[in-house]
Amino acid sequence: MGLYNVLPSIAHEVDVIIVGGGTAGCVIASRLSDTSPELSILIIESGPNNYNVPEIVHPALYRANFSPDTKVARFIFGNEEKQLANRRPLVVTGSVLGGGSSVNGLIYARPQKDDLDSWNATGWSAEGLLPYLEKFETYHGPGNGTSHGFTGPVNVSSGTYSGKEVEKDFETALKTLGYSGTADLQDLVTNDAVSTSLRYASPRNGKRQDSAHAFLHPLLQDGCHPNLHVLVESQVIRVVFDNENQATGIQYRPNPTHQPGNGTASRSIKAKKLVVLSAGSLGSPSILERSGIGDSDILEGLGIPIIQALPGVGHDLQDHLRAQWTYKSSIPPLDTFESIVDGRRNLEQLLATNDPILSWNGIDSSSKLRPTEQEVNSLGSKFRDIWDRDFSSKNRPLAIMLVIAGILGAPTSFPTSSYFTIGSFATYPYSRGHIHITGPGIDDGVNLTTGYLGDSHGFDLKAQVWAYKKQREIARNMHFFAGEIPSQHPNFPSNSNATLVTDSNNPPKETTYTADDDAAIEQYVREHIGTAYHSLGSCKMAPLDRMGVVDEKLNVHGTKRLKVADLSIAPENISGNTNSAALMIGEKAADIIVKELGLGSSSYH
Repeated sequence: MGLYNVLPSIAHEVDVIIVGGGTAGCVIASRLSDTSPELSILIIESGPNNYNVPEIVHPALYRANFSPDTKVARFIFGNEEKQLANRRPLVVTGSVLGGGSSVNGLIYARPQKDDLDSWNATGWSAEGLLPYLEKFETYHGPGNGTSHGFTGPVNVSSGTYSGKEVEKDFETALKTLGYSGTADLQDLVTNDAVSTSLRYASPRNGKRQDSAHAFLHPLLQDGCHPNLHVLVESQVIRVVFDNENQATGIQYRPNPTHQPGNGTASRSIKAKKLVVLSAGSLGSPSILERSGIGDSDILEGLGIPIIQALPGVGHDLQDHLRAQWTYKSSIPPLDTFESIVDGRRNLEQLLATNDPILSWNGIDSSSKLRPTEQEVNSLGSKFRDIWDRDFSSKNRPLAIMLVIAGILGAPTSFPTSSYFTIGSFATYPYSRGHIHITGPGIDDGVNLTTGYLGDSHGFDLKAQVWAYKKQREIARNMHFFAGEIPSQHPNFPSNSNATLVTDSNNPPKETTYTADDDAAIEQYVREHIGTAYHSLGSCKMAPLDRMGVVDEKLNVHGTKRLKVADLSIAPENISGNTNSAALMIGEKAADIIVKELGLGSSSYH
């Protein structure tokens, strides 16, 4: 057993290969290894090991994982898109052991019941999936506890530090606007409310609860799991098949980003029982296509022999559409998130003492919101028709909004001062994109179109107009509001009632917007809307006639001994940050595999 960047001969043939050591992949490998000592498992990850890396284990340092020179995240620029003011949008995915759970903002958010039921797949309803949502977590939050787990390896808490004053201010502002406060916004049913925002952090030492540290490293270090092997810094090129479309192994190479002197020649590993792709919504489709599984027109055009024609591969790529607005604030300087890294605190000393503030992600309150009937009507008849059709259930929010006690993103964009940011993302965008390979080689780029704001009826854009107005109303009702920053807002006409308030002197709590104001908001949205880092749906679980790639047991249509188990299998979007869904998929996939291999039921050591 062990963790390697050069594979020992003992692991050149194993029972199960898991391609991708991300959020779901670590869960699957751990559960399989713990369930059956006789089953040999290899998980292969393109990025480096994450064990005890300060920028990963300390929540307060998570923004370093997205720096331009990062080696733990992968940046992909999409195609230029007219509806995005001719921009090339950027999407990001984790590229490190633990995947997104190692680099994300740690926000604990779960889908609504309606979200999971909308997947319309046997065994994947909210009722059927709740045990898997409960299984991975130990919940330390408020509420009645009937929908949470208390014995899993992943701690959910407020860590060892929280910014209570900003949390209270945000919640008070929302209550002033008529929204309810609630103890637990993540019980799958509560909506149109604001609550404390918990995070994937230990209440004991404040450390991040990523899937590698929670599931994988304990088994690698306990001396009781010689059947578990982890290969990092290695890129999978393709899956290998026999003449009956049965997966028999994979081809891979050392990742030249991390091992520049180790050659790029491909090597092979055999799988005696199963290959599981868990490379994420931006990775699994490319591996399938290089392996000969995908749209026949694309594969033939690239000279790739077709193993199985599946036009749904790389199709229907979804994301949440994220926007954020930073405001001047009167938050005491040492109570801001920036104080940890901008010199106002001694970071070296914080690290030396594992100061409680290192467990903070700057986010202590979040909300799931719906517009009022009057607000729905103001967005036009097309919006109204779709709202009545698809949002009749009160279980479905239009947006998630949260407050950050500082800057969301690179703090270097602003002078040193005090700020707060309201972040928002649309929960169920109708926009769809795609991701496809452009050549047979692993170094060939991808053809990525996000499709953001590309829906034919314009619902997604109108939803963003509403979100802008709502968050601005919230901000102006906050006690810590100290003024608006021109770069963070549309260029309203000079005679508009919506012009900016650049200081805190009695900002208007309500603003009347004209058609010209709405046009300015729409233009601003087109110029700034971006990824929420929540890509999913590119290998969706659905029948063939609905562009499906996998069935309800996660088998790739038309193949044997090949599954996909990551967020790419989600048929429809969910109203929340996607880490909990990825963990849930990992738990469900492990249970499916354990039963199919006749191993009993998955457990945790």
